[in-house]
Amino acid sequence: MAHLKSVLTFPPATAEERSAAELASHYTFVRQQTNALTATLSAEDQMVQSCPEASPSKWHLAHTSWFFETFILTNHLSSYRPFNSRFRDLFNSYYNAVGQQPEKALRNTFSRPSLDEVRGYRAHVDEHMLKLLEPGMTEEVRKLVVLGLNHEQQHQELLITDIKHAFWTNPLRPAYQPAKPTIQRENGLQQKARQYPEGLYEVGAEGDSFYFDNEGSRHKVFLRPFRFAARLATCGEYLAFMEDGGYSRPELWLSDGWTAVQARRWNAPLYWEKTDGEWFHFTCAGQRKVEEDEPVCHVSYYEADAFARWAGARLPTEFEWEVAASKAPVQGNLLENGRFHPEAAPASQEDGPLQVFGDVWEWTGSAYLAYPGYKPAGGALGEYNGKFMSGQMVLRGGSCVTPRSHIRATYRNFFQPEIRWQFSGIRLADDGN
Repeated sequence: MAHLKSVLTFPPATAEERSAAELASHYTFVRQQTNALTATLSAEDQMVQSCPEASPSKWHLAHTSWFFETFILTNHLSSYRPFNSRFRDLFNSYYNAVGQQPEKALRNTFSRPSLDEVRGYRAHVDEHMLKLLEPGMTEEVRKLVVLGLNHEQQHQELLITDIKHAFWTNPLRPAYQPAKPTIQRENGLQQKARQYPEGLYEVGAEGDSFYFDNEGSRHKVFLRPFRFAARLATCGEYLAFMEDGGYSRPELWLSDGWTAVQARRWNAPLYWEKTDGEWFHFTCAGQRKVEEDEPVCHVSYYEADAFARWAGARLPTEFEWEVAASKAPVQGNLLENGRFHPEAAPASQEDGPLQVFGDVWEWTGSAYLAYPGYKPAGGALGEYNGKFMSGQMVLRGGSCVTPRSHIRATYRNFFQPEIRWQFSGIRLADDGN
């Protein structure tokens, strides 16, 4: 047999075979990564929904499977039979064209199906998806699978965000992951800014690589001269804002922001609390002292805007951010690092900005609106992004819980301006005068 192996030749895999195999491998990797993120969570942990914006971990596991079943398997695999036909409504998030969906705030009441049954649902979907991911699959199926994988990566990030908030609301303050050594930086990196000239720039996505529909179409924008901060705003700088009465000075705040400060009694970022004269904050590894060189995190758009005013600056527009980030490599403190907490900026002699990707999502001063020529997809998938273009602000750059293969310079995240449970932070800009 050894001799036969040495003389037999096999035809090389075709491009179509390689493409199918690579997509199947990536599918398996993404699905297993979601499972790994929940591996240490008990069934009780996975039931918790600690705020209306969050979802239980068990729901994330089920809904991401629902996406593949509803939009791909049901329509493109003739032999497929749903795991449970009642899941079509139960795990629908917001797709009205698909059918009914339960009230989001009630997802933590679904004690059934059990966690084991949800895991069985995932295995059922995976088994049939891998039957579909074979040479000869249509281009439509390929595109839907890639969309589904990016959708699941969004939920990986949300899952960590949600379990952090859930554990914080527990008086025992349990840790989601073991503590890791703090990244030590020598003599915190001084803030500086890079100047960008006035001009006509191209922004938005185009080409064959995946991007969400709200990232297109690519178009030109005119920008006046602006300066873009080299690094993110730090906890130490935010502490100075707090100590200077930042939360008690109405002149620094937008009207709705000031209303939120008073109504919600904000006096520090989410997860911060003062003990014996020192500030601590809750992390995925439990309670720890606030490190002044680390990026400030879990602030709302209103807080980011007020801090920028206090600092004599402003938030960058999303187009300024994209221009500044467009040449930066996709590297940084992202989900694969496993830290799930922002890191202090490294010392660098580079001219470009640091911490562009990872650490914290960066609030911009731009409302979430459609680009010129934008048209949502037909059918239910047209509800993915377009219907949320009202009352939300754009964030850029990803965070410490964003998968590396999921982020790019054109990626547009969006949340309501009062949201704080997301890993959101601040980068300053000004008009360059």
